[in-house]
Amino acid sequence: MRKSVKLVQMRKIFKAVQMTCILALFAGMFTACGNAGSTKTTLSNDKSTNGSSVKKIGIIQIMEHPSLNTIRESFIKELADKGFKDGENIKIDYHNAQGDQTNLKTISQKFANNKYDLIVAIATPSAQAAVGETKDIPVLFAACTDPVNSGLVASLNKPGANVTGTSDAVSAEKIMGLARRITPNIKTIGAIYNSGEANSVSVIKSLKEYAQKNGMTVVEGTVTNTSEVQQVAQILVGKTDALFSPIDNTVASAMPVVTQVANAAKKPVYVGADSMVKDGGLATYGINYQILGQETANMAIEILNGKKPADMPVKTMDKMDIYLNKDTAAAIGINFPDDVVKEAKQVFKK
Repeated sequence: MRKSVKLVQMRKIFKAVQMTCILALFAGMFTACGNAGSTKTTLSNDKSTNGSSVKKIGIIQIMEHPSLNTIRESFIKELADKGFKDGENIKIDYHNAQGDQTNLKTISQKFANNKYDLIVAIATPSAQAAVGETKDIPVLFAACTDPVNSGLVASLNKPGANVTGTSDAVSAEKIMGLARRITPNIKTIGAIYNSGEANSVSVIKSLKEYAQKNGMTVVEGTVTNTSEVQQVAQILVGKTDALFSPIDNTVASAMPVVTQVANAAKKPVYVGADSMVKDGGLATYGINYQILGQETANMAIEILNGKKPADMPVKTMDKMDIYLNKDTAAAIGINFPDDVVKEAKQVFKK
C-alpha cells in the first residue's frame, strides 16, 4: 500500500513539472513573437556585415590637396550633423594613398577583406581601385568627373552593380567662355594634364571640341607624376597664349609650381577647380566642393539605411560658380572685367 501511495505521489510531481515546462515553452514562444514584430529605428541597433552594431566606413583618398580634403571634411561633418557620428554609431577608417597606385590597391583590399559596410572613394583612381576589389560592398565615389567612361558605372541614371556617387564634371566650354571674357585675345591653349587620369582625358576631349568650333588651337602637355609638371608647364608657356588644366589630381597637387611658371611668363592659367584657383590659377567656372561632400554624405546615409547603389543615380552638381584669383591677375597684369567680378562666387586674395 505504501508503495502505491508513493507511486501516485511521484506521478503527480512528474505531471506538475511537465506542465511547468510546457507553460515556460509557450511563454518563450510568445516573447519571441513579440520581438519579431518590433522594428529597429536607429543605425546603432542594426548589425553591420561584420556582425558589429557599429557600421564601418572606409574612406580612401588618392592624395592630399585642398579640393579632396574639403570633400572628405564636409562629408564627415554632414554625417555627424545628420546623427551619424564617428566613434558612436559609425566608425570611419580614413587612408590617404599619397598618389601611389599600389597604396590604393592595398587600402582597397583591406576594406574588402575586413568586410566594411561602405567604401567611400575620393577621386576616380580611388574609386577604380575599390571597385576592383569588391563586387559586394557598396562603393560610393566622390569627385569622379566621368564615371561612365572611367568604367565605374553603366550609366548615370542606372549605375548598376554596387557603385554610385557624386560627379564633379565641369564644362570646358563654360570655363573657356569665361576665359574669353577675361582674356579675349587668346588663340592657343596649352592643356596640361595626366593622360593616365580618365577624368582629365574626358575634359580635354571637350576642350578640343570647343577649340575646333571657335577657331582655337590646343597644344597638349601630358605628365605622369608631379615631378614632370614644371618642365611641361615651361614648354607650354613658350608655345601658347594661356594654360588650361582640368580637375587633374596630379596637376592640382603641383599647382603652386604651375603658377610660378605661368606668372613668370605672364600667361593666365584657367583651371577646373576652386582650390586650383586658390593655389594660383587665374579663374574657373566650377563647382563648390563643400556642397559635393555634403551630397556624398546624404547618399551614404541612404546606403547605410539599406538603399542599393544600383538604384541610386549618380549625382551631378547643377550649380556652377565663378572663382577668381586677384593676386594672380595682378602678377600677370590682367584686370578682371567688372561684370565678371560681380558674378564671382569668390575672389581669392592675400
